[in-house]
Amino acid sequence: MSEAIEVNRLEVQLGDYRAITDVSFSARPGDTVAILGPNGAGKTVLIKAILGLIPGAGGEVRLFGRPASEVPPEWIGYVPQVKTLDRSFPATTCDFVVSGKRRSWPGRITKREHEMASRVLAIVGAGHLCHKLLGWLSGGELERVYLARALVREPRLLLLDEPATGIDIVGEDDMYCYIEAYQKRTEAVVLMVTHDWLAARHHASQVLLLNRRVVSFGAPEVALTDESMRAAFGHVGHIHRPCPEARDA
Repeated sequence: MSEAIEVNRLEVQLGDYRAITDVSFSARPGDTVAILGPNGAGKTVLIKAILGLIPGAGGEVRLFGRPASEVPPEWIGYVPQVKTLDRSFPATTCDFVVSGKRRSWPGRITKREHEMASRVLAIVGAGHLCHKLLGWLSGGELERVYLARALVREPRLLLLDEPATGIDIVGEDDMYCYIEAYQKRTEAVVLMVTHDWLAARHHASQVLLLNRRVVSFGAPEVALTDESMRAAFGHVGHIHRPCPEARDA
């Protein structure tokens, strides 16, 4: 089976700041790669560099055996961490999902497009939101709608930047089930930035532990060792200590 993603010695420079350096990893169709690391580790930068939204200063990204710039846009679905959508825009969730297929805002959507959007929204547990205005969505609802917009083009590569933001625990479990069901049907490869170590252990086939460079990469039990976690974060897990204010009270 050929590689779906090949990142070879990627470097990204943001002004005077070297955001990531010498990053290499690969993934095959059907893989889920969780990208973990501390704040400022370059996780979102890596995703954007793979998408071509940030130019690399060195190295190479190949997707499905091609330079990333030559991959058809419809092969890729993307859910950003920061939602820049103007929610005052008078559009419905169905309009927004269809825009993911058209790659532009639809003036009017056809009956077929409406049915398509409704079907994908139902898949992510948001079928009841089809006619709801974007400005009325909660954070968790908006996350599901963004996921539907990414899935509507049936991408071969799905990039998710903190996809559980604003979603409660039950909704988060549902979301991973939706993604895994889609992946099982299509053999899409998923790259997922997350801060949730447990989610990485349970839902990822590979973990990329990043701190501006690769700290470790491999199966969760290989990549998330105590040694590698200390190297990336400076500690293994969070230890609760009484705060000074509580001790002095």
